Amino acid sequence: MRVAMIGTGYVGLVSGACFSEFGIDVICVDKDSSKIEKLKNGIIPIYEPGLDKLVASNVEAGRLSFTTDLPSAVKSADAVFIAVGTPTRRGDGHADLTYVYEATKEIAASLDGYTVIVDKSTVPVGTGDEVEKIIKEVNPKAEFDVVSNPEFLREGSAIGDFMRPDRVVIGAESEKAREVMRKLYRVLYLIETPIVFTSRRTAELIKYSSNAFLAMKISFINEMADLCEVLGANVHDVAKGMGLDKRIGNKFLHAGPGYGGSCFPKDTLALVKTAQQYNCPTKLIEATVDVNANRKKAMATKVIKACGGSVKGKKIAILGLAFKPNTDDMRDSPSLDVVPALVDAGADVSVYDPQSMEEAKKHITGVKWCEGTYETMKDADCLVILTEWNEFRTLQIAKTKELMKGRVLVDLRNVFDPADMRSEGFEYSSIGRV
Repeated sequence: MRVAMIGTGYVGLVSGACFSEFGIDVICVDKDSSKIEKLKNGIIPIYEPGLDKLVASNVEAGRLSFTTDLPSAVKSADAVFIAVGTPTRRGDGHADLTYVYEATKEIAASLDGYTVIVDKSTVPVGTGDEVEKIIKEVNPKAEFDVVSNPEFLREGSAIGDFMRPDRVVIGAESEKAREVMRKLYRVLYLIETPIVFTSRRTAELIKYSSNAFLAMKISFINEMADLCEVLGANVHDVAKGMGLDKRIGNKFLHAGPGYGGSCFPKDTLALVKTAQQYNCPTKLIEATVDVNANRKKAMATKVIKACGGSVKGKKIAILGLAFKPNTDDMRDSPSLDVVPALVDAGADVSVYDPQSMEEAKKHITGVKWCEGTYETMKDADCLVILTEWNEFRTLQIAKTKELMKGRVLVDLRNVFDPADMRSEGFEYSSIGRV
């Protein structure tokens, strides 16, 4: 089997490398010649644990390669995956499908023999229909099927998610296409991974529905955390008590500063817009979007309150900028709301993140960029944990107290135990715990 992966972003690169690990010949395509040149030289453009070694081993084995030549890659492929970005469209909140449709036109012109075109990008319901229409218009003689095969990769654990997924969803309209997809996922079939075959539109909706539901769980537990603070309850215990119910489960019941990243913010908004377009509003998801947006803004207020109502002239140390640990992704990270708000309030802000510093510099200004955890907190009046990297979980408390000028600690990820921190003399504030 031969696969062409169009797009070497997060989804395309991880999927291409993992398919090659399955023994499939994969060629990854991107218009960005500098990115392709870096990949050829073993330089990985994103941070994902284990991806560098996976890419290197499969390149060495001759199963994984990189090119800017889309036509040649498509001509030799049994399946062509579209794995380009679908960002939120400016102005209206819908998913921007420009890159998907541009790639489709180029693919259509290069098809040679029966080929399965696979939408791996997250796209609104009906996109596969439009992809099929475009290919027929560009190349009426083309022999092809269009399939939806949504990704369910979590940043920071994407390789494990691909290799040992909860399920594989395949939306196909012909048995011929389903057979090609069975061959591609044969390795997972052999380990009895659930493979769900549906219609194409159903598969597209499964992706959005899954992300929206998980986002809703996060917003729900964040609202419960606020209620816990008012009522004197503990959100950790609430989440545990809920999560032990198998109908609910414990995943995504972790209170914090709100969700971010490449998927939840844009996918929830896109689902809302699609539903509104068809006059079938999704009130729960609309509320989830609003709750999360307000949540991130409220976190700066929480820090200011912990500092006595004002941060003007005070030094605030921020540990963590990426939206979650084990990634350098800054997209819709809570830090993009929290840090500027503190700067605008007159704070002297120092920041550090183990992986996202270069990316963060594109979005955040007016701060001091530090090179390590302890440099960041030197002479700080207040320390804020914004991303739960492991190195922040293991802070040397004695050294922290020695370096800081003040004793205010705002733990927006509930990393530490309140009683322990207060016994160490900190004015400790966390999420949903008093």
